[in-house]
Amino acid sequence: MITNIFKTILTIVFIFTLPAINCQEKGNILFKPGEPWPDTEGNHINAHGGGILFHNGTYYWFGESRLPGGEKDRTRYGVGCYSSKDLLNWKNEGLALRVINDTASLLQPGSVIERPKVLYNKKTGKFVMWFHHELKGQGYRAALTGVAVSDHITGPFKYLRSLRPNAGVWPVNITDYQKNAAANESDLKRNSDEFRKAVKDGLNLRRDFEGGQMARDMTLFTDRNGTAYHIHSSEENQTLHFSELTDDYLDFTGKYYRVLPGESNEAPAIFLARGKYFMFSSGTTGWKPNPGRLSVAKKVTGEWIPLGNPCRGTDEENKITFGSQSTFILPVQGKKNAFIYMGDRWVPSDLASSTHIWLPVEWEKGNPVIRWYPEWDLNKFK
Repeated sequence: MITNIFKTILTIVFIFTLPAINCQEKGNILFKPGEPWPDTEGNHINAHGGGILFHNGTYYWFGESRLPGGEKDRTRYGVGCYSSKDLLNWKNEGLALRVINDTASLLQPGSVIERPKVLYNKKTGKFVMWFHHELKGQGYRAALTGVAVSDHITGPFKYLRSLRPNAGVWPVNITDYQKNAAANESDLKRNSDEFRKAVKDGLNLRRDFEGGQMARDMTLFTDRNGTAYHIHSSEENQTLHFSELTDDYLDFTGKYYRVLPGESNEAPAIFLARGKYFMFSSGTTGWKPNPGRLSVAKKVTGEWIPLGNPCRGTDEENKITFGSQSTFILPVQGKKNAFIYMGDRWVPSDLASSTHIWLPVEWEKGNPVIRWYPEWDLNKFK
């Protein structure tokens, strides 16, 4: 009789624990923007300001692996990599790139790595990573971009160098007047109409001509013909630069374009859909969210035309892009014209705990828009 009672208890325990076991096996089944997003080990995904590369049937998510609050070991900082087959459940592949524990290196502990993006170069068989790089102890004054390379998608990536792009080279779309304008920053009242016009006409571009152009928030984009572009906020974050990369993706060709001059854009995210190029971006308010921006062009090099705010929410939600800043627009494989807006909801006091805002890109009168969904899945894309 005792044996029968014991069997009955085991059966009851099994029945009540089975749903929990199945739930764990299923993992994440919905996108839940703004909530902690556990990886396959149950830890919040630490890949911020990043982008995704689809390779051989798997998605790879690269992003800033921020040190958690209280962490003193700065050698654990770098670019994190996660892999997934379904975009919901992500395996932590470790640090694809980490700072170099050598005070002689520009990438030493204490330096800043932001907005990492990775491309696969079919000609060389290499994976190439570019990122925004700031030097230890210098705040955001350096405004460099760094490059690293690997034979394997998950790394380790070998750091090659950091630089300011296009030193001694004029952009393709600059005028003779802008090359030779005599405006001097010290003679202008900041934020005056004269100052804004001078910035639009290349005030900071001319200042940085010899040493190379500033490169802060950035992304990478490969055009239909295979040409890759490094797209970054430049000229004190006032103007975007679209810089062509060499065939191996490891350097700049010296051919670049000023885009939306003087319009103060950062956090660019580019994609091609329905025969047009679209760009999500943000204003420049530091870690605080601001109204999203959308632009369109017939060619990746422009001319880019602003289309206003792509958010379709309440007035308060639209003012802060649903509490996010754009980082990447992700094409969903196997679905036509299906894209996901990837953004970050920054927590400046503990950047590692910043959450991810993923929303489906929808279409309105031929243009992409985003709406808030507290929960959603890929069935949004028909």
